[in-house]
This record gives sequence, C-alpha cells and structure tokens, in this order.
Amino acid sequence: MFGIGMPELIVIFLVVLLLFGGNRIVDIAKGLGGSIKEFKKSLKDADPTQELKK
Repeated sequence: MFGIGMPELIVIFLVVLLLFGGNRIVDIAKGLGGSIKEFKKSLKDADPTQELKK
C-alpha cells in the first residue's frame, strides 16, 4: 500500500487528530461519507445512453 506501513499510518492519524481534534474529525468523516454516498447514487442513476444522444 504505497510503501506506508502501520507505524506510519498511526503517526499520520495522530498528527491529524492533533491538528483537527476529535469532534472535527467526526464531522469530516460524516461529510466524506455523505459525499461518497451521493456520488455512488448519481453513478447508479446516470443514464449511459445520455452521452450518445448528444
């Protein structure tokens, strides 16, 4: 995984936790999850023949 091991991931997580704080990380994760959900929904609802009609 890009040459990043578990110790490096833990250090990155701790730095992010120190920068943003616990509550802010929860808000960011909720927003990211909602964005991913909306993106997947739009891909599922997209009409593949729409581009061909233009």
